[in-house]
Amino acid sequence: MADTGLALQGITIRNGARTLVELDDHVAPGEVLTVMGPSGSGKSTLLSYIIGTLDPGFTAQGRVILNGTDITELAPEQRHVGILFQDELLFPHLSVGENLAFGLRASVKGRTARIRQIEDALEDIGLDGFADRDPETLSGGQKARVALMRMLLSGPRSLLLDEPFSRLDTERRDQIRSLVFDQARAKGLPVLLVTHDIADAKAAQGRVHVLGETVSAVSKGLGL
Repeated sequence: MADTGLALQGITIRNGARTLVELDDHVAPGEVLTVMGPSGSGKSTLLSYIIGTLDPGFTAQGRVILNGTDITELAPEQRHVGILFQDELLFPHLSVGENLAFGLRASVKGRTARIRQIEDALEDIGLDGFADRDPETLSGGQKARVALMRMLLSGPRSLLLDEPFSRLDTERRDQIRSLVFDQARAKGLPVLLVTHDIADAKAAQGRVHVLGETVSAVSKGLGL
C-alpha cells in the first residue's frame, strides 16, 4: 500500500555545488533498501536528513513520508524513526536493564509492567537474566543486541542502519545482521541500510542504490 512504509520523494542533497544524494524510492514495511558508497559519498548525510538532524551546511529538497504522514519538517523526536550506529552508545552508568528502560515508551505504566517488558525483550535477543549486568562486561555482539532492543522498545515506525555491523567480527556480524533484519521484518518496519560492505547488501535481500563513483564495482560484487 502506498500509504504504508517509508517514501523518499525526490530527495536531493548538496554540499555547495556538489550533489551528494539523489534518491526517489519507497521502502515497504519489512523491506530493506540498501544505500552504498565510499566514505564521504553522502550515506550518513541522507540518514541525517531523514531523522531531521542535517547539518545546515548542506542544502536539501524532497519529502520524507512515513506511513502516509509527511515528517520532513517535524522535530526529530516527533518522527518515530529509529537509528542504529556503528557504536552501540549504551549508557555506561546504567545497567543493561536500565539501558532498555530508557527506551521504553511512556505508555508502559507501572514498575511491574516495565520490568516484565524488559525481561521479555532480553529473552527475545538471547540475553535472559542480563538485566543487572554492567554494559562493560558484555561482548561486542551482546552490546549490539542491547542497542537494537533499546531502540525497538521505543516503538519506531521505521529503522535506519548506519553501518551498525562494521565493527563486529565475521561470525558476530552474520548473527547480528540476521537478528536486526528478522526483528524488522517481524515488526513490519521499513529499513534503510547504509553501508560500504557488499556482504551487508546481499544479506539485506533488497534493492541497492549506489552513491559516488563505485557503481560498476558494486554491481559486479552483487552479481548485477
